[in-house]
Amino acid sequence: MKRKLLLSAFVLLSVMGVKAQIQKGNVMVGGNLANLQLGLNSAKQFSFDLTPKAAWFIKDNVAIGAYVNFNLYTAKDYGGSDVGYGVGALGRYYVNDESVNLLKHSRFFVEGTVGIEGNNPASGGSTNGLGLGFGPGIAYFITPNIGLETMLKYNGIIGFGDAVTTNVLSLNVGFQIYLPTSRIRAAVKDQR
Repeated sequence: MKRKLLLSAFVLLSVMGVKAQIQKGNVMVGGNLANLQLGLNSAKQFSFDLTPKAAWFIKDNVAIGAYVNFNLYTAKDYGGSDVGYGVGALGRYYVNDESVNLLKHSRFFVEGTVGIEGNNPASGGSTNGLGLGFGPGIAYFITPNIGLETMLKYNGIIGFGDAVTTNVLSLNVGFQIYLPTSRIRAAVKDQR
């Protein structure tokens, strides 16, 4: 029984097209695995971080959700490691114009985030407070439900600490898994 259920869910997920992933009621889960940054305030920085995300499509092409960010920076001029964190809300809009989406299995999107974030460098100059981010990206669907994505994003923190603001421009690389919740529920119901 469980095998039939898993097999039918797998078949259902594998036959869906790119447009089906970003429909109302579906869920997006994944995150950024690499984040290359160019420091706008100070010295050159390189970072690797992990940013898990989850979002629910409130209508076709529009998702809202949450993110958590854990990162460790190494900066050339600091002589130590920086620690960063963040938690907050995110919103995404997928462009629905076929003439803009140049590759067959791709979709352009714009993402915005707001939350509580902090950047605490080893050399001082920490900033903790309101984090704001926005930028464009592209998702390329390697399977009907898994998208590799890249995004160019501005991230800023306004708050308190040794430095009042922090600004960076980052190139994010990651993946998302798109789960069609309504069709999975229907498949489970049919197997009972």
